Amino acid sequence: MTDFTIEVKELTKEFGSFKAVDSLSFRVERGSIFGLLGANGAGKSTTIRMLCGLLRSTSGTATVGGYDINTQSEEIKKNIGYMSQKFSLYEDLTVKENIRFFAGIYGLEEGQLEDRLQWPHLAGGIEGWWNHVTGELPAGWKQRLALICAVLHKPGILFLDEPTGGVDPLSRRDFWDIISELSVRGTTVIVTTHYLDEAEYCEKIALMHAGRLIAWGSPKELKAEHMGRPLLELRCERPVAAMNLLRKEPWVLDISLFGTSLHLNVEDERQGRQRISALLQGGGIRLDGIEPIKPSLEDVFIHLIEKQAGDPAVLTAAFRPPPEGSP
Repeated sequence: MTDFTIEVKELTKEFGSFKAVDSLSFRVERGSIFGLLGANGAGKSTTIRMLCGLLRSTSGTATVGGYDINTQSEEIKKNIGYMSQKFSLYEDLTVKENIRFFAGIYGLEEGQLEDRLQWPHLAGGIEGWWNHVTGELPAGWKQRLALICAVLHKPGILFLDEPTGGVDPLSRRDFWDIISELSVRGTTVIVTTHYLDEAEYCEKIALMHAGRLIAWGSPKELKAEHMGRPLLELRCERPVAAMNLLRKEPWVLDISLFGTSLHLNVEDERQGRQRISALLQGGGIRLDGIEPIKPSLEDVFIHLIEKQAGDPAVLTAAFRPPPEGSP
């Protein structure tokens, strides 16, 4: 029998008339890396706060490590690690003082703290910043310090809310190496992110939009299920005009603008190439190239949002910030 360490059932959170999370249901296997993905305002952080026992649900429920989020929130807090979206350590304390402060909160003795800091991949290099004021650290090292403090007590479940926001690409990759190693050691990791490329590291993903779950599965499963038809990348002059022209054609199953290129799904790759070339030539648009590509999670996400809304303009709304005053 599969061992699920988190089970969510019809979880809903309302703030007045605004429904931040709408009937969310999913399960997380012990020791896995689970990703909650979506644009800003999708409901990811609100979901995390409920699962951490920091916010009561309006309806529905969930268990975390066997504890009910609405009736046993204090037990949950004792058994999890939590790294918030905003840097939450004391910036006027040194690195050493922050670590010792959180070790004291978790009731760690000196020998236990030294043991925790022997893991080189997690703490390696932090000693070089030991006596620096935390507020002066580069963003990547601030995030590393926040993660160290979140796992000092060796929690079985770790929640990371947008952990790599504002961090350079090299530090992001290093951070995900640490997350992967935590998972190998048996820690269940739940991470929220709007960086869809990062989701490739997750074993299972829940894609959220407007508070609802719109897709679920592994990265490979999501691509196979929702992007099973040939995907072409089209480079041409006036890509917006080309997109408007192609969108009218019934053989174009899906089309999106990616930077200065277009991604489009067609029934048949060879026939699609021929039709695209003829259509653009007839429209006076220069074609620079057509190549088959493997779909990314960004392709899946955009495809699903457009399919739900029936209007590509919904993408603008998808990336707006949430209403003022909502988490």
